[in-house]
Amino acid sequence: MQKAAVVILNWNGQKLLERFLPVLLMHTPADSAEIIIADNGSTDGSESFLAAHYPQIRCIAFDKNYGFAEGYNRALSQLNHEYVVLLNSDVEVSAYWLKTALDFLDTHPEVAVLQPKLLDYKDKTAFEYAGASGGFLDIYGYPFCRGRIFTTVEPDHGQYDKPTEIFWASGACLFIRLKDYREAGGLDKNFFAHQEEIDLCWRLKARGKKVVCFPQSMVYHIGGATLKMEHPRKTFLNFRNNLLMVYKNLPEKYYRKAMLFRLFFDHLAAFHFLLKGYPANALSVLKARRDFHRQKKSYRIIRKENLEKTVNELPSGIFLYSVLWKYYILNQKKYKQIFPDAE
Repeated sequence: MQKAAVVILNWNGQKLLERFLPVLLMHTPADSAEIIIADNGSTDGSESFLAAHYPQIRCIAFDKNYGFAEGYNRALSQLNHEYVVLLNSDVEVSAYWLKTALDFLDTHPEVAVLQPKLLDYKDKTAFEYAGASGGFLDIYGYPFCRGRIFTTVEPDHGQYDKPTEIFWASGACLFIRLKDYREAGGLDKNFFAHQEEIDLCWRLKARGKKVVCFPQSMVYHIGGATLKMEHPRKTFLNFRNNLLMVYKNLPEKYYRKAMLFRLFFDHLAAFHFLLKGYPANALSVLKARRDFHRQKKSYRIIRKENLEKTVNELPSGIFLYSVLWKYYILNQKKYKQIFPDAE
């Protein structure tokens, strides 16, 4: 059996499979990794396309769309590889993307999760929004990256090419030891999609594992229309899941202040959506907060378990300041403006 499995979660993505599978096969040695398609109940003919054109690729078919989180949980429950790569169907890999990453993991057993450098498929000289060169978090739960803070995405000049411990890795292309994935409980299926990989990385970091960005491995991501106005459903999931993630993982000494901060700024975000002419998104923020409070009770045991297993109360990569303040008030739009000594 190969050391690694590259698992693509597919939902009605036949056209993306047609475009990106040939490059993936070209740059993924068959003796190193098994390519697996986990199909989330597609209705566009994806399964028949794979059977006709790629019979050598294993397909795990589900009866419906279980979302990103539970779809991967179900797929990975059927695997026994040492490493698993969660790979979006809209990612183009590069030469040696797999070997360099696996070599690093082989020689760094303390690292549970690895993210390659994530560049924009449409402009390969720029970072891509979803993960850039590795993710971080402020104490109030706002994620940002080396190479992308909120909507400011930097060109890649090699300024973040040093392998670096980060806080979270993007689910667009995420290497993880299967043993660590299972011990941490996998992805939270209730999230459905959005920020579930940050939540998983938080659990692993809090329990003493490391997450790194290894830019010597590079992939190119199309991504969604991330910099355009989000669909209200996406807004809902991002706000709701972020609040749940903070509740699940943030120690009590920081939690109450963070929630007061979020109470104000989440409502400010809703007001901003309204002023911009997006009432459905404004309503989604309020619905997200309501659903968070509805679900909190069911997460009490999970929060207790997470905090009991914590050995790093505030893992590296969480910063004790507001990235909103740095970005909007101090006009620090780039990672190196916030961290001048960053590599």
